[in-house]
Amino acid sequence: MKLLSLIEKTGNKLPDPSILFFMGTFLIFALSMIISKLNFSITDHNNNLVIVKNLLSSDGVWWLLSSMVNNFILFPPLGIVLVGMLGIGFAEKTGFLPALLHFVITRIHKHLLTPITMLLGILSSIALDAGYVVLIPIAAALYSSAGRSPLLGIAVSFAGVSAGFSANIFITALDPLLAGFTQIGARIIDPDYVVAVTSNWWFMIASTIILTLIGWYVTERIVGPSVKKIAIKKYENTNSFIQSENSALFYSSLSLVTLLIIFYLFTVYEDAPLYGSGEHFQRWVEVTVPLLFITFFIPGLLYGILSQKINDSHDIAKILGQVLSKLGPYIVLAFFAAQFIATFNYSGLGHVLAITGGGFLKGLEIENSLLLSCFILMAVFINLFIGSSSAKYAFFAPVFVPMLMQIGISPELTQVSYRIGDSVSNVITPMNPYMIIILMEVKKYVRGSGLGTVIAMMLPYAISFLIAWLLLLLFWIEMSWPLGPGGALVYQL
Repeated sequence: MKLLSLIEKTGNKLPDPSILFFMGTFLIFALSMIISKLNFSITDHNNNLVIVKNLLSSDGVWWLLSSMVNNFILFPPLGIVLVGMLGIGFAEKTGFLPALLHFVITRIHKHLLTPITMLLGILSSIALDAGYVVLIPIAAALYSSAGRSPLLGIAVSFAGVSAGFSANIFITALDPLLAGFTQIGARIIDPDYVVAVTSNWWFMIASTIILTLIGWYVTERIVGPSVKKIAIKKYENTNSFIQSENSALFYSSLSLVTLLIIFYLFTVYEDAPLYGSGEHFQRWVEVTVPLLFITFFIPGLLYGILSQKINDSHDIAKILGQVLSKLGPYIVLAFFAAQFIATFNYSGLGHVLAITGGGFLKGLEIENSLLLSCFILMAVFINLFIGSSSAKYAFFAPVFVPMLMQIGISPELTQVSYRIGDSVSNVITPMNPYMIIILMEVKKYVRGSGLGTVIAMMLPYAISFLIAWLLLLLFWIEMSWPLGPGGALVYQL
């Protein structure tokens, strides 16, 4: 508990991620001036001379002021996240995604309750906060109605939603976000490098299956026997949808299936809009984000109209505005992160660090598998103090992606390694912004419960997921399988 308390206090003392990027930008200015005065230079793999530019020079200050707007506008993750999240957020705000999740979980047979709840928890990352807000309370009630501890329902759903956050059988809003940061880092070494949104897809599908099975085992064999406290409140009926909402859910779900069939047909028939190869990837891969928007916007719109939550165009605009307002903190973060990354790259510090760091790693002659394992453990540790996945990776990507490229590790492999480390410790870190929801839910059933109760309950999931996920990655590398469309394992200098 002392360690957990220390983690919580330390994390709370850290500035907001936006301020960290602001401070980091000024640090880069200072370092660029110092290193440039030392006349430090280095040669890259193409025998090109790389020097550090002084950002506090006349040219450096002019560059920052003249490029500040473009740094923000052209920040790769910004547009793709806003477009993707508009569709997904709209489907959540209209009630479609929560309703769909509610419908599925309340109809699960009790013998399949654990694996289906775990699977739905993992898949719920596509529905933004719906997993935390809808799935966890319902799972607690369902376990109670099945004669089992509601704490077990909280544990298994929380493990799926949070520890399995990066896994999914679908492309989620996280994929374009991380791909954008990875591409920025990769272009420090290779200016033309493109990271596909789907580059981790195959591995994430496999991860979904493995984590579901591991979570099922941990729940029934480890956590289940240890959870012996009695629920305070009895099961409350959650099957309370009115007829109109049931009808709305049916037709909107039908539209979702129809859209998926149409998109599939568009990819397999010659001369169809999504058929054939683009410059780097299959054409459908290059338009993943717009497809993501359409896939969720139309069913969300239909659900909103049929459930009478949308009566006119003003309601549509209002809901979309609410979605964007929720993204306000991300937009602020993106502005400062864009300036940080742009100054880092323009100064030459990123290139110098990548080359020197890569050379250092080569000199150590450490197996890539061991190196990636250490990288994952580092991500696990940092996640205990900084909860924001995007904020951490915005720091990580410009440093580690080009550095690991120097020893033949692809940007896509670095990205997937980060995703593993960032996910597994979400259930035990006090910095998880949704930990308060879990604590409130646990307190509904257990008197005198607190953070220690949650950590003790969730630690087996964190450890088991870390081991299983790491072994899966090492096996994947050994088999030389691609991580997904456009997801190579090796980078050739």
